[in-house]
Parts: sequence; structure tokens; C-alpha cells
Amino acid sequence: MAFSNTRRRYASFDTVQSIPGPVIDVFWYLIDNYLKGTFVLSNVLNFELLNHKGELSVRFTQDDMPDFSAIFDTTYEFDSKWPRFFHAVDNVGRETIMTGNEIM
Repeated sequence: MAFSNTRRRYASFDTVQSIPGPVIDVFWYLIDNYLKGTFVLSNVLNFELLNHKGELSVRFTQDDMPDFSAIFDTTYEFDSKWPRFFHAVDNVGRETIMTGNEIM
């Protein structure tokens, strides 16, 4: 099962250059505290950054569950300059957050 045998965690160069570290940590926090054990996670998780009244919300989806999404609110200020889509990829325990452009 994906994201259950974490060996190392990374963020791609584009990710690190485009959003602050605490926002990257939000992805890991959501995976560890809300998604693991709740859903069978695929090797690629999709995250969309949303503006909710000026604050960041994060929508989670995965391709094998097309009719399901979950939105998590944060207290971080939303920045419209950030890329909209990010993905968490599990490659045999090496987990990486990357932008939507990098996964294509």
C-alpha cells in the first residue's frame, strides 16, 4: 500500500521554489494525519490549492477515486502566484511532492 513504508521524503526543486516550506509540510501533515489509514492510497496523490476567503484550502483527490474529494482548510494566507496543482508520489518509500508540471 502506498505511503505506508516511508523511507525518505523530498520536495522537488520547482516545489521548493514556488511555495513556502510550511505549505509543503501541510501536504505531509494531511497524508500522515488524515489520509493514511482512512483511504487506500495510490502511488500518486493529487492536491489542488484553493483560495477560501483569502486563506489556503487544499483539495485532495486520487485518480482511482474519481467521485471523491476532500477539502482541508488551513490558516495560511493564500497566494495566487503559487502553482495550483501538486502531487505526492510514492516510489517504493521515497515520497516526493512535485508540481503539476513536473509529473506530466
